[in-house]
Amino acid sequence: MLGMVLHEIGRPLAFEELPDPLPGPGELRVKVEACGVCRTDLHVVDGELPDPKLPIIPGHEIVGRIDVLGSHVESLGLGERVGIPWLGATCGVCPYCVSHRENLCDRPVFTGYTRNGGYATHAITDARYAFRLSEEGEASAMAPLLCAGLIGWRSLGFAGDAKTLGLYGFGAAAHIIVQVARKQGRQVFAFTRPGDKAAQAFALRLGAAWAGSSGETPPAELDAAIIYAPAGELVPIALASVRKGGIVVCAGIHMSDIPSFPYRLLWQERQIVSVANLTRRDGMDFLAFAAQAGIETRTKLYPLDQANSALADLRAGRLEGAAVLIPPRV
Repeated sequence: MLGMVLHEIGRPLAFEELPDPLPGPGELRVKVEACGVCRTDLHVVDGELPDPKLPIIPGHEIVGRIDVLGSHVESLGLGERVGIPWLGATCGVCPYCVSHRENLCDRPVFTGYTRNGGYATHAITDARYAFRLSEEGEASAMAPLLCAGLIGWRSLGFAGDAKTLGLYGFGAAAHIIVQVARKQGRQVFAFTRPGDKAAQAFALRLGAAWAGSSGETPPAELDAAIIYAPAGELVPIALASVRKGGIVVCAGIHMSDIPSFPYRLLWQERQIVSVANLTRRDGMDFLAFAAQAGIETRTKLYPLDQANSALADLRAGRLEGAAVLIPPRV
């Protein structure tokens, strides 16, 4: 197999030929058709997430077809198209797993962080955590749904029945969730990097009622705000824009420190909550909704060996929508 390997934090990924992996009991091997490039991959490569299992192949927005089955796998068959997300396996016995909160498992496995991921021609996954996907549509269009979409969906759930919704950071997740929110009848206000007119125009084309810079005041009070950008300074800014009893959802796995802010921004029963990982139920519910509602993704495709360029474009904010890696046929 071929893969892009992280050997040292802060160093470029290396394009390497590697031994073909074989699945163990309860696992399957997928021939990768496409793998999305997620901001979490940047956090791994840049050392903002602690203790990755090095060397590691990043990537957790994987779409591919099963080409080898491990023993005791009966729910899926050879040739089926599946998606592999960030949460790669859980222990099943800790207090969080047994109370249906597997996203908080004490002993999880994370794709592209503690287990090799999808910046490769092949990937191994626990069969229980592989989502069966439709045969319709391009793999590259589906890939961003496996994390940007899933985490976006879970964060939208934390926003409750909010009718006026602010999205801070208009990247891969927000460009999916603005479509979901509009399908649900919500009014969406998009906040971008200061002066990013292209992102603001993109948000308006996707159905946002208003788009502006993150420091601007929206034209209406927000019932809820979701922060996708990994910028802690946005928390007090978002709090200032939500109405009494409103909620600010921090959707990223990593965020810079939240600065001190006056208590009056939090008072009147405003809330700040974080979102961690996902559950299999999140995946099944979202993928069914996305297929029914016709959610579309905007992608820029890169050959697998150009993963470092894709990460650099994401880091610099040069993407509209999501980057997706396409491996060579082997």
